[in-house]
Amino acid sequence: MRYDLVIFDNDGVLVDSEPISNRLLAAYLTELGYPTSYEDSIRDYMGSAMHRVHDLVEERTGERLPAEFDDVFHGRVFAAFERELQAVGGVVDVLEKLAAGEVPYCVASSGSHERIRVGHRTTGLDRWFDEQRIFSSQDVGKGKPAPDLFLYAAERMGVAPGRCVVVEDSPLGVQAALAAGMDVVGFTAMTPAAKLAGATQLFSRMEELAGLLA
Repeated sequence: MRYDLVIFDNDGVLVDSEPISNRLLAAYLTELGYPTSYEDSIRDYMGSAMHRVHDLVEERTGERLPAEFDDVFHGRVFAAFERELQAVGGVVDVLEKLAAGEVPYCVASSGSHERIRVGHRTTGLDRWFDEQRIFSSQDVGKGKPAPDLFLYAAERMGVAPGRCVVVEDSPLGVQAALAAGMDVVGFTAMTPAAKLAGATQLFSRMEELAGLLA
C-alpha cells in the first residue's frame, strides 16, 4: 500500500444515500417556501454539513430556517433509510481487502454521528466501523470544504496527512481533502468527472478502487 490510512466519505461512497437525502431535502425546502429541485440540492448541498443548508438559505433569502428543521429532516431521512438504503455496490469487497491487508481505514463524514450509524446499521456496514473509525463534522464544528474534519481524523488515527488518501464523491469533499494536504480519489458514479477535476485520480466503479490504492 502506498498509503498509511484510507479515509472514506460516507454518503455516496459507503452508503447509497445521496439520492434519498437530496430528494427529501429538496422537497422539504420547497415545502417551507424555498423552491429547490433535486438537481439544485445535489449542486448546492451534496457532501456538506447541515450548517451549509442554513447558511445558504439565509444568505439567499435573508430568512432563517425553523429551529426544528434538522430534527424534522433527519426524521424523514432515517425513515427512508430504513426502507430504501443500501451499501454502495462493491464497497464491502474493498473493506474486506483493506482488513485482510491490515490497512488502517476510517470514515469522515459531513453527516452527524447518528446519521452515519443509522446508515451503517441499516446496511450492515457497522461490522466494519467501530467507534474508533467514525468521525463526523460534529467533532470539529466546521464541515467540508474546510480541511478540519480530515485533519482531525488523521490525527486521531495517528497518521500524517501526507500519508492519507481520501475517497470522495463531492466537489466540497475533494476541496477539503486537498486543503488537508491529502491525496484524493474521486468517485464519479453520481458526480460528473469535471466537477471532481482536482482529485488525484478518478474512478467510476467501486471495483476499481482497490487497484488505485495499492
